[in-house]
Amino acid sequence: MATRTDAPTRREQILKEAARLFAERGFHGVGVDEIGAAVGISGPGLYRHFPGKDAMLAELLVGISGQLLTGAKRRLQEADGAAAPEAVLDSLIEGHIDFALDDRPLITLHDRELDRLRDTDRKLVRQLQRQYVELWVGVVRELYPELAEPAARSAVHSVFGLLNSTPHLTRPGSLPGRAGTAELLHRMARGAFAAAGAR
Repeated sequence: MATRTDAPTRREQILKEAARLFAERGFHGVGVDEIGAAVGISGPGLYRHFPGKDAMLAELLVGISGQLLTGAKRRLQEADGAAAPEAVLDSLIEGHIDFALDDRPLITLHDRELDRLRDTDRKLVRQLQRQYVELWVGVVRELYPELAEPAARSAVHSVFGLLNSTPHLTRPGSLPGRAGTAELLHRMARGAFAAAGAR
């Protein structure tokens, strides 16, 4: 029996290659034909899946912002008030580290190409990001109740900056393997929050 996974799988392939190419050469440095060639279809064939490069970029950036928010909500629901705030924060950090290590082209795209989105898509990305930040702020303030909300928000943004910096570490071998890198980033993130809470 036929499955319905063909079209989404093709879309995912297109988006993955578009993200890689946009990150390597910039949004305007990549043509539709090149994205098509990377997935083995003609450039015009891409239009069966996306109306154009703008739509690909929007789906990439809106999509990852939504995924981060959904993942953080799921982690909070799984904790359901039973886990200590420290364990919940650890879970959030782990989720963001997975993103930082596995979706590096999307971090680069966000840094360089967010302004290329239409206003409505850019506003949606910002809205999703704000919600994501506020989930973290709530957990951080539960763990460090003496930390004022603006200081907690600043700490969250600082940790995001730290975790999202991994794509910019360009020297081969400058970080340990994935597990070692994840552990190092986790320790650094927890240290940043502890330092903020100790002020």
